[in-house]
Formats: sequence, structure tokens, C-alpha cells
Amino acid sequence: MGYTVVYDACVLYPITLCDLLLRLANMDRFQAKWTDQILDECFEHLAINRPDLSPAQLAWRRSQMVEGVLDCMVTGYEPLVEGLELPDPDDRHVLAAAIRSEAQAIITFNLDDFPAEALSPYSVEAIHPDAFVINQMDEGQAAVEIVVQVFRGMLAAFKKPPLSSDELLQRLERQELKESVARLRAYLVQLPTDRTS
Repeated sequence: MGYTVVYDACVLYPITLCDLLLRLANMDRFQAKWTDQILDECFEHLAINRPDLSPAQLAWRRSQMVEGVLDCMVTGYEPLVEGLELPDPDDRHVLAAAIRSEAQAIITFNLDDFPAEALSPYSVEAIHPDAFVINQMDEGQAAVEIVVQVFRGMLAAFKKPPLSSDELLQRLERQELKESVARLRAYLVQLPTDRTS
């Protein structure tokens, strides 16, 4: 698989966006990677901001993420960290993971933390998740159908209570996938799992 990306903690934190990105990673179009340190950051914030989730629930979610994407864990990147320069030194481990895994991109909301001049020597670019999903859909009709298939799979997973396609699109829109949602709306017809008014 030629194209590899590292998911930053900030894109793994929102549950709906995380679900979308993990499902896309299992469609054999790219390899998604992250590290235990990235997951630590993600789940530390979840533990603080989602007190309704028990430690057992958080541990289960974390294990599902690791087990759900083949070959997702990056190790051995730590020696690279000290030699890297980024606006926030705490982000260097993410770039180190990208270098170690020979990734072409870091998927992150925090584009200012990964400036092109710092990443380009390593042939890595930072991409907003909205642009990343759009890029997937721009690869042709078959690619669009894959993203739509992933969306349908997400929708089918909501059973108690079910969601309408529009409600799920609104969730993704709130998680900053505005252009991706607009593109999906253009392709989607009313799904059979939608609730009727």
C-alpha cells in the first residue's frame, strides 16, 4: 500500500470523525498509523471531557481502535524526536511517527502546528481531515462510492436510537467536515434506514 498517513490525536478524539477515519482506513486505499503516545493524548482528553465514559469503556474503545486497523501502531520513533523542530515541541512525536512509518501526511486539525517548511524536508504534509476526505472522493467515481459505502456503514451502526442520514451528516459537519458533507449531500439519496417523518 503506497500512501500512508498518521492520524493526530485531535482527529481521533471526536467519536463520529474517528469512526469515519477508521472505516476509511479499512477500505484498502491507504494505511493509517498512530502511536501509543498519540492514543494517550487522545484518551487523556476523553477522560477529562467525557466523565460519562467509564475507564472500562475508554479502554474498550482504545483496544477496538488498535485491533480494528491492521498494522496501525508505530514504534521506534522516539530517537527521532529530539532532532525535530516544530512550533510546539510537544508535537514532535507526531512528526517522528510520520518519518518512522514513511508516511506522506499527518491528518490533523492543527495545521499551524505542522508548517510546511518543517515537514517538507521529510516529504510529509499536514492535511485537514475535511481536505483528506475530499481528496479520497476526488480519486474518481469508485472512490466516491467507497466513501458513500463507509457512510452507509456508519449509519447502519446506529440502531438504538437510529439516525437519519441528515442527522449523521450534521454530526460530521459539526466536527469540521463542511466540504466533505456538502459533497456527500450531492451524492446521497435518501437511505432506506432513514426515519420517516
